[in-house]
Amino acid sequence: MRITSALTVAAVVLAGLVAGAGSSTASTSTAGISTAGISTAGSSAAGSSAAAYCGITWGSAEKSAGTLSDAPLTEVRTGRHDCYDRVVFEFAGPVDGYAVGYGETWTEGEGLALSPYTAGGALLRVSLRAPAYDDAHQGTVPYAVGEHVANPLRYSTLRDVVFGGSFEGYSTFAVGVRARLPFRVLVLAGPGTHGRIVLDVAHQW
Repeated sequence: MRITSALTVAAVVLAGLVAGAGSSTASTSTAGISTAGISTAGSSAAGSSAAAYCGITWGSAEKSAGTLSDAPLTEVRTGRHDCYDRVVFEFAGPVDGYAVGYGETWTEGEGLALSPYTAGGALLRVSLRAPAYDDAHQGTVPYAVGEHVANPLRYSTLRDVVFGGSFEGYSTFAVGVRARLPFRVLVLAGPGTHGRIVLDVAHQW
């Protein structure tokens, strides 16, 4: 009887130990899977939550639109903004034609490369589909071909604006910027009967 009782007690204890070990193993395994899942989800959320700088989604690909206009260019000016630097081309009438993209810029009618004469780490080629002269072929802006037309001191992105000349109704500028950065082009009416083509270049991606 004593031997039978002892064997019974031993069996009960052994069963308890086995059950406890199984429970512990299952718990550890479940915790490991759960932790791994949380870690992965956290990394994904962090990656997808990165917002574009100032909400800018312009990109850096070439942009073009519009047609030729006979409204002559009258002024070029620049401005600093919180998220971008701006170049404004103003005309004595409505305009909507332009082609702007990164790459070499050549003087109109001569084909001289402007990159050696333009400051900046990247060059924007600005072709405006409007002349910089009047009906008598007199220049309507006070810039000679190759002249620097802006003072970019203290600008975050803009480094230079160089006049490339005007020929057969097209006017060209080389715009030097710090690096290849996102940009946009706007066509705006005014002031008065004038029109403007505006180039904005972001401070960063």
